Amino acid sequence: MADDAPVIYGLEFQARSLAPQSAETELNKFFIGTQSLRNENIIYHIEFEDESNGINKHVYRHPDGEIWQITSSPADKQIIATVYNSVSTTKAELKCSLWLLPPEEERSRTFDEPQSPTISLEKIVDLPRQEGDNLVHALWEPQGDGSKIASISESTLSYLDLNSADATARVIGSAGIDTKPAKKFCSLRWNPHQNCNQVATGFETSLRLWDLRSMKSVKHIENAHSQQIRDMDFNPNRQYYLVTCGDDCKIKFWDVRNADEPLKVLAHHSHWVWCVRYNQCHDQLILTGSSDSRVVLYSVNSLSSEPYGMLVGDDDDNENDKENQKEPVPQEDRMIGKFEEHEDSVYAVEWSIADPWIFASLSYDGRLVINRVPRDEKFRILL
Repeated sequence: MADDAPVIYGLEFQARSLAPQSAETELNKFFIGTQSLRNENIIYHIEFEDESNGINKHVYRHPDGEIWQITSSPADKQIIATVYNSVSTTKAELKCSLWLLPPEEERSRTFDEPQSPTISLEKIVDLPRQEGDNLVHALWEPQGDGSKIASISESTLSYLDLNSADATARVIGSAGIDTKPAKKFCSLRWNPHQNCNQVATGFETSLRLWDLRSMKSVKHIENAHSQQIRDMDFNPNRQYYLVTCGDDCKIKFWDVRNADEPLKVLAHHSHWVWCVRYNQCHDQLILTGSSDSRVVLYSVNSLSSEPYGMLVGDDDDNENDKENQKEPVPQEDRMIGKFEEHEDSVYAVEWSIADPWIFASLSYDGRLVINRVPRDEKFRILL
């Protein structure tokens, strides 16, 4: 098998939620949550073995409804959180709960029939929310000890303190949006800079940055996209740079200090762009996934912390010949490639925490695809 060949794994049910195991820095591990209306939903714990191109899996019962989003603790490998649709005889509501994975000795089991796993997740605590308010997204503080989490409902941004041992989740602060007509929160992302005191939220077509110490909005980009914002991510190395994507099929890059206009706009998708991710080690690498069933990998050197990549200069041995020497030339921004292994809408793309050259994508039909950054691009960055 060629080194760059994709590895494809089919889930039993439909799915749209994918997350790397944030506390796992040695193995390529991901969590996937299914979205089935008729069957009990499950959590897949996937490990990708790079050398053998093999996939190992553990499967756990998720007793509380179809899973819309999943995230994992940055400090504890055994704790995850899911946003799920809780259905009763009278109503359906989106809730968020923290879950404890089974002990290691139980997790060592494998299942030949993933549609009927025998081990359930243990619920730790439900995140608080106002009655009747759908909780749509939750994310841990990326560099913390796992005790802080931010969440958004349709109307409220909340900052919470978690205590897994006591099974408590306490709201530290909350904020809402006062707009007419009323707009709903739709996306959330932590800023890894500023001591993790900021988050960004999308609400329909606009974007806001919030200071969690005061729970005040500190930046507002009105109509950042012409249609709904679906996702965003902060550059891990350049603290003021942010990328967004949305239903207008565009990916936009922003400097939040001066956000009157985007720094750059990419438009290589033909339908809604659901997800965008910076590579955490090489910030020129950008991943996107879309309802056009494609995953696109970009190299955006001009806005990265390494705009010149490998410096291009004169290799003349005569160092004193100043006239023949050339100035460093920045590498051009370009689309590295389109990955077309999916046949349905791609709702999630994620980089591996353990290996910066490996990424995963998930489409609604339950197809998980593991890919690698092409070898020539890897060498271009490293050499």
